[in-house]
Amino acid sequence: MNILSKLLNKKGIKDVSELSAEERIVFDNYERVLSKESLNVEDVKKFLEIQIGSIETKWKDYNYGEDKKAKLLPYHTCYKTLLQAINAPLAEKEALEKYLNQLI
Repeated sequence: MNILSKLLNKKGIKDVSELSAEERIVFDNYERVLSKESLNVEDVKKFLEIQIGSIETKWKDYNYGEDKKAKLLPYHTCYKTLLQAINAPLAEKEALEKYLNQLI
């Protein structure tokens, strides 16, 4: 039994079909990550983007409580900061290329 199966059992979920669409996306992402021998930067970026998207979707949902939305802010901030740190060298490279092209 793998770690995800143990987690589902602990939460009283017998099958992944019992998960909501949002929970299923997170589960599939966790499963994808755990099935790899090693992660690369693209895997981490994809994970962060999915988490950010999930949080922003909850923020747009009028049925999602304001207190719950507020609790998501630290996670969103952390995920965004990590993603920006990963993308920073690329943004810096693009800015330099743009500047050098202007000099040509």
